[in-house]
Amino acid sequence: MKNALADKAIHSITKFTTLDYPDHLASIFWFAKCNMACPYCYNPQIVRETGTIDLECALQFLRSRQGRLDGVVLSGGECTLYPHLELFCEAIKALGYKIKIDTNGTNPELLERLIDQKLVDYIALDYKAPKQQYETLTHHRHFERFEQSLTLLIQSQFPFEVRTTLHRDLLTTADINAIIEDLHVKGYQGVYYLQNYLHVTETMGHTAPQIRAFDQTELLSLLPIAFRN
Repeated sequence: MKNALADKAIHSITKFTTLDYPDHLASIFWFAKCNMACPYCYNPQIVRETGTIDLECALQFLRSRQGRLDGVVLSGGECTLYPHLELFCEAIKALGYKIKIDTNGTNPELLERLIDQKLVDYIALDYKAPKQQYETLTHHRHFERFEQSLTLLIQSQFPFEVRTTLHRDLLTTADINAIIEDLHVKGYQGVYYLQNYLHVTETMGHTAPQIRAFDQTELLSLLPIAFRN
């Protein structure tokens, strides 16, 4: 663990959030690097650059916030790419924090271990696009890896949410309905969160502003749906 703690895997830390971990006061650790290149990604510097903060510094920060924060969000980038994430979660848990993981679902084996070892309390799973659009949008070809994670979370009845970022130039209403239908068929019982794209100057794909938001009345009513942003 000592060598792992010296790894500068974290790009930056958001010291306080009330939005990113439902019902918890939390901080966010933004892990560097990702195995996808979604054009709407507003963290291109995190995806492209290396980490600047080692894990021991991150733990020191958490020690200083004990009693004031109760949760930690491990995000990115893609935090499940980090090879020592289990050890890091053990150290966070030893400090008494709950852990939420934001993930694209491409490491189902790690997610299963974290769940089995009770090293994670909540997972936000990004359903980037339906199967036929998945590689085009993400530049990652292994949809079956995401599907394995989704099935794991549904069957384990672990607390999690599924979410999709919306931009009409990238996903159509038919695409979102295909996701809704797939979630329904697979037995997903939670709320499906749709996140409207918020334009920033620099994104991975230099994405243009979205002219018109999605209309919820055009979407299938097979699942409870909530819009964010």
